[in-house]
Amino acid sequence: MKQTQFGAKGWTPDQIGSLKGKTYVITGANAGAGFEATRLLLSKDASVVMMNRSAEKSAAAIKKLQQEFGRAVPVSFVRMDLAVLQSVRDAAAEVLETAHNIDALICNAAIAQVADQTITVDGFESQIGVNHFGHFLLCGLLFNRIERSAGRVVVVGSNAYKMGLKRIQFEDLNFDTKYSAWNAYAQSKLAQMVFAYELQRRARAANKSVQIQVCHPGASRTNLIGGQTSFATKIMWKLMSPFAQSAEKGSWPEVLCATQDGLHPEMYHGPTRFEMVGPIDARPVEKVALNRDMANRLWELSEQSTSLNWSF
Repeated sequence: MKQTQFGAKGWTPDQIGSLKGKTYVITGANAGAGFEATRLLLSKDASVVMMNRSAEKSAAAIKKLQQEFGRAVPVSFVRMDLAVLQSVRDAAAEVLETAHNIDALICNAAIAQVADQTITVDGFESQIGVNHFGHFLLCGLLFNRIERSAGRVVVVGSNAYKMGLKRIQFEDLNFDTKYSAWNAYAQSKLAQMVFAYELQRRARAANKSVQIQVCHPGASRTNLIGGQTSFATKIMWKLMSPFAQSAEKGSWPEVLCATQDGLHPEMYHGPTRFEMVGPIDARPVEKVALNRDMANRLWELSEQSTSLNWSF
């Protein structure tokens, strides 16, 4: 399929103008694609608020950015653990106190391929807890500030959404009956994308001045495959990584979605060569991510599970 919007070479950061005066909030920004997105936005004179779990790693990331851009570089850190809903509430409150405008919230943080079933303090299987429920709550708490800024919500999905079970397992959301690291991860990324497209529809129906865009990094050399992953998965990724693109290139789709005008709804932005590497552009999304019955059920469950009454 041909590129749909940006031509044979796809989108590149050269298409970004000055972002001076704009503020971007990024989850999981102390390493990998989130850190590279932060670097790219700062290089265009934007301000960035990093929302990360580790204060130590965040301080090291900020020091690195200061060495590159100078000590006055406008980057700050708010501690947030997406696996703990109270931490999300506290972090959102801090952002609202300090960020007078939010031009885009980039939901970049994720965990993947957790080898053994792990349950968060709020009772969720860890991957859907971090990847979906934590971000759902954060988006809801910051949405009015984003709208006031005529800003955007960017959800970083994954090609995994169309793998695994290809559905949200409402009858056993935590995989208590038979846990599968891969199926649980695929479900969590599908949930993120189903939520994003439903938010897009609801915001549009309510005439909200907020764009919601979905992207994916393709195959990128990041730290997503971490300490909780099985040994076999780590070996497989090590063998594949020489063929993957850099974390910097992996950050381009989320920066595209946060800054580019004229993007189409219900599309999916990322690498176009087998949806793994290559030029960055939009692609149609599979129907499973646009299933409205599943979206409405997930929305109701997410409101109940996070105690968030998100009305439009």
